[in-house]
Amino acid sequence: MRLPFLGKLTKIGLTPPAPAPGREGIGIGLIVKGEQAHIGEWARFHHAVGVRRFVVYDGAPGDGTADILRTVLPSGSLHVIPWIQNLRDSRLDREIHNQVLAYAHAAANFGADLRWMAFIDVDEFLIPARGDSLPEALAGLDVPAVSLPWHMFGHSGHAAPPDGGVLRNYTRRARDPMSDVRGVRAFKSLVDPCRLTALRVHSAETDAGDVTWNDRGEKVPMARRERPEFYSTDRIQLNHYYARSKAELEAKIARGPNLRGKAEEYGRKVRRTVENIEADEVEDLRAVRFLQRTGIDLG
Repeated sequence: MRLPFLGKLTKIGLTPPAPAPGREGIGIGLIVKGEQAHIGEWARFHHAVGVRRFVVYDGAPGDGTADILRTVLPSGSLHVIPWIQNLRDSRLDREIHNQVLAYAHAAANFGADLRWMAFIDVDEFLIPARGDSLPEALAGLDVPAVSLPWHMFGHSGHAAPPDGGVLRNYTRRARDPMSDVRGVRAFKSLVDPCRLTALRVHSAETDAGDVTWNDRGEKVPMARRERPEFYSTDRIQLNHYYARSKAELEAKIARGPNLRGKAEEYGRKVRRTVENIEADEVEDLRAVRFLQRTGIDLG
């Protein structure tokens, strides 16, 4: 007899890899699907700011996204893994979150020789707030994990995709990254993969402890990271270009969520989130000024 649907499995525990001698640098784990329009800019930027390894889980092999990555990134830094399964615990009829599963696989299989791994999406950019690279920004930060708050960007007035890419064209975001307005507030994780013991999409546990740090190195229980005093962009600002243009938002809704069980409510949630982002916006030029200062070529 089939049991009632109890919801998705969103937290995965793992045994972290043993650290390799001389490990160093930063890696990123991400899932891609239908990202041909933006993956080149995203990859060029993160390679230019010092990301050493890209572990890419391809949710639509053959759509051209991975081909672009292979032309942009050095072969030794890129690992592309087909990722088209939909897995569930058959006893409980609970879907296993495919994105969390990819992150856990990336950390366990590619994290041994890295000091840091970030788990982000192609609409998210790690902007250094110190120096000209992520290694410079993170220098001296001796903690096992960092919770980076989302800075949520809307349409910035664009009905159609503008020329010149994302970073230069989308400059308006929700005023308060720590506001609790219908899902506008969230975090992504930057972790030491050799100390990672459990993770969700928006949080990570290290050394089996339910604590986290901001990028100033301040430690708090996970439940307290949503308080305003935890907020910091001292070293890195995580920009989430959630909406992009209006045309691209509709395409995003049409693609649907990672979890099939959420498809029906997905469109309503996405549009509501954009409305809340744009209800109280400020101009944010940190990424634009970083590009101007460093002269990074985004193609």
